[in-house]
Amino acid sequence: MTANAGRGRAWHCVRTRPKTEHRVADRLAALPGVEPFCPRMRYRRPTRRGPVWFSEALFPSYVFARFAPAQQLRSVLHTPDVRGLVRFGETIATVPAPVIAELRRRLGAHEILVFDAPLEPGEEAQVADGPFAGLTVVVTRVLPARERVRILFTWLGRETEAELPLRALARTRKPRALPREEDAP
Repeated sequence: MTANAGRGRAWHCVRTRPKTEHRVADRLAALPGVEPFCPRMRYRRPTRRGPVWFSEALFPSYVFARFAPAQQLRSVLHTPDVRGLVRFGETIATVPAPVIAELRRRLGAHEILVFDAPLEPGEEAQVADGPFAGLTVVVTRVLPARERVRILFTWLGRETEAELPLRALARTRKPRALPREEDAP
């Protein structure tokens, strides 16, 4: 970000109230001469009813907006749920256009980053559905043709393997090392 009050249209970082980024982007889009950009991420998270897709702002409490401060600053600042602009002292910060262009290029036309890589052996996951719901497990083998996975979990002090439907799991953390076969009793 550079500090530049600028008279022409430039990209600025607008601070919003938490969880209102999408609404602010819609409201800014309705203002003449203002172009908002609200990149989002989409991911699955375990819930009691099974894995559910969630969508939220890639930059929580921030939206990018291209506008000319000399003409639209007051309108932008008075938009509901806007808390202000990122500033360096009294100077409004600008975001270089190539940074926004690169973000748009990477996110695609829908401006959404989807986290949906398949589970891999050694990866930790949480069971979101069925009798083991809430249990943290390690994926030992992915059976893509049957849409199932073999998992390893600790039950009553022993490591136990089971097979579950792939849709019953949701990713939680980074991969964990699996026990080697020669370490098995």
